[in-house]
Amino acid sequence: MLDIKIIRENPELVRQACKNKNVEVDIDRVLQLDEQRRSIQGQVDELNRQRNLAAKEKDIETGKRLKGEQTGLEENLRQVEAELDPLLLSIPNLPSDDTPVGKDDSENVVLRQVGDIPRFDFQPKEHDALGEALGWIDAEKAVEVSGARFVYMKGGLVELELALFSYVVGLLTNETALKKLIDGKQLDVSSKAFTLVSPPLMLRPEVMQRMGRLEPKEERYHIASDDLYLIGSAEHTLGPLHMDETCREEDLPCRYLAFTPAFRREAGSYGKDTRGIIRIHQFNKAEMESFTLPEQGIAEQNFLVAIEEHITDALGLPYQVVMTCTGDQGNPDARHIDIETWMPGQNKYRETHSSDYMTDYQARRLNIKVKREGGTEFVHMNDATAFAGRTLVAIMENYQRADGTIGVPEVLRSFLGGRDVFISNTL
Repeated sequence: MLDIKIIRENPELVRQACKNKNVEVDIDRVLQLDEQRRSIQGQVDELNRQRNLAAKEKDIETGKRLKGEQTGLEENLRQVEAELDPLLLSIPNLPSDDTPVGKDDSENVVLRQVGDIPRFDFQPKEHDALGEALGWIDAEKAVEVSGARFVYMKGGLVELELALFSYVVGLLTNETALKKLIDGKQLDVSSKAFTLVSPPLMLRPEVMQRMGRLEPKEERYHIASDDLYLIGSAEHTLGPLHMDETCREEDLPCRYLAFTPAFRREAGSYGKDTRGIIRIHQFNKAEMESFTLPEQGIAEQNFLVAIEEHITDALGLPYQVVMTCTGDQGNPDARHIDIETWMPGQNKYRETHSSDYMTDYQARRLNIKVKREGGTEFVHMNDATAFAGRTLVAIMENYQRADGTIGVPEVLRSFLGGRDVFISNTL
């Protein structure tokens, strides 16, 4: 949620942000309601002052009259706030100065490309064909059991995912390794390690609303009997970890890493990526969440992107870093950066990682503050992907061999007993 002072003082800036993010909000109405609220609140405060004075003078009749007037004003205040609060919640975050203006992902901007696109002396296959041949992916049985866009992952693919998680944990919980990465990228951030978390997989709708991630509801799985939503990413329950808390300045940054299932209905993706594990209803994802001082917010995002790049580069995967435009950002995002990894079987880059910097937008809704010498202020929040199922897709397609086997990235071999190739399903 934006600071109301920003809306009052910069209404045109806020209107333009709404337009650029394809969000319709009546800012004029917001300002009218805000003025009404302040006026009524001022009258309530004045009546409180008069009631206190009447109480001191033991003027009972005046006290009763003032109480009646106050009750009516407080009802008016509730009505104004009932209309104003949803409007305030619907206003998106202001995009950062370096965010390109654009209508959708076709106007995102490539910042850099890293790594050489591999050349094969055979026609590379897509991951679903490779996975089916190796016995790693069973969509047919999953359809019988759970329906479309579910899969059974088996054998080597599961081993590969667990090896990747072990590698990521070893990196993100090791302060020495993080300091080496920070120094190599010449970043000015703390080398504080990440804390591993196993978070809830469901959350209340009001908490998801405070995260600014409840919409679009059609993408969420809702358990009506308990009025709970399944997470679409671990960020949904990592973000509220300090909800309604005031952190100590010396404790920031607070960094967390979780490896959880993610549940997405993929309601708007009919006909897209219907095979394999790229666009399924349930997949595993390692997510980073960070809480920082306001002045460290962008530097922290750059650090998270550096981690994403480090992991992708260590896996030997060609990739590009993309700054997403306003029309491709989520409402809470001020700055959104994606990593797109080369997929030889598809002959194109596909998104594998994202990084969202929310400034104090989420923290203001969640009431997460930091105590400083001059008082308290809202923290700044970031979330980013360490890896997800699409990283497995990229490994399969980039490390495939003519005989249908899959090579193992060198950095993962120690987690797989020294193995350098997957031959078939090991189950």
